Amino acid sequence: MRGWLDFVSLKLVAARAAMQTGALALALGLGLTLSLTGCGSVYYSVSMNAAQSRIEQARAMGAETAAPYEYYYAREHMRQAEVEAADASYGDAASYAETAEQYAQKAIDFILASRKGEAK
Repeated sequence: MRGWLDFVSLKLVAARAAMQTGALALALGLGLTLSLTGCGSVYYSVSMNAAQSRIEQARAMGAETAAPYEYYYAREHMRQAEVEAADASYGDAASYAETAEQYAQKAIDFILASRKGEAK
């Protein structure tokens, strides 16, 4: 009888360990999913802030009239980034924000090059 009880005891311990391992795996999986979802919004926020400051810099330099195509292209991509973020499409939003930053930088570069040409 003692051997049979040891066997049942061992089975119960193994079943409990398997359940705890499964619960641990489930908790880790859920935590990983939540953290990865959170990273998208963080990356979007960083991209959005960088683009916004670059667009503001271009505007302050007179990009609305000196480089209107690049400036308004950047601004409209920024607006679309905000729309995508409102739908929680953070990857798309970050992509639009990156494009906005690139075109704002192009506007800045265009203005600086034209000023350099005037100085000659």
